[in-house]
Amino acid sequence: MPDKIRRINPVNPQPALIVEAACVIEKGGIVIFPTSFIYGLGADAFNMNAIDRVFSIKKRPHNKPLSVLVKNQEALYRLVQYVPSYASIIMNRFWPGKITIVFKAKEGLPENLTAGTGTIGVRIPEYTAACALVNALNNPITGTSANFSGNVGCSQISDLDPLIADKPDLILDAGPLEGGIGSTVIDVTGNRPTILRHGAIAAKDIFAVLS
Repeated sequence: MPDKIRRINPVNPQPALIVEAACVIEKGGIVIFPTSFIYGLGADAFNMNAIDRVFSIKKRPHNKPLSVLVKNQEALYRLVQYVPSYASIIMNRFWPGKITIVFKAKEGLPENLTAGTGTIGVRIPEYTAACALVNALNNPITGTSANFSGNVGCSQISDLDPLIADKPDLILDAGPLEGGIGSTVIDVTGNRPTILRHGAIAAKDIFAVLS
């Protein structure tokens, strides 16, 4: 494993490392990368084979979709059918940030990405190294945690299960991360937003911007 680990500066990520990681993902590879809370598994969200690898690495049930990271709101429209007006208010207030928004998925997305649910969870990251990686790619990437499905995510590389750490093609090690409960997940596929998972952004703060 040591030969695939790269120490990345969490505040000023080295451009050469970002390019290396982006090339891995563009070629269908998998990269473990840092987010605000925990380490994630990054793959090209439009590459079915790469997505299958993510499911295999995590031993994730195939009926559980993967969340996706995008570089900006414009990139969102490659993934979703439409953006409700109230969702735009939420995005403008909390993105980039610690909230994942579930939309109706656009037709033609890899079926394994959405797990046949017809929905897609999307977030614009705020963590510098994650932003740099997403910005270096044309396609969005998966943002799922680097752990076995159902287990707690890891906030430092040394805590990764060896069977997880052995599988990806590259690991970007930014040192200890914030840890914690992760992003708040909110569903905007209906007439009103619904909290699917309570997280870093309090539900009351989300609903306050809509009042």
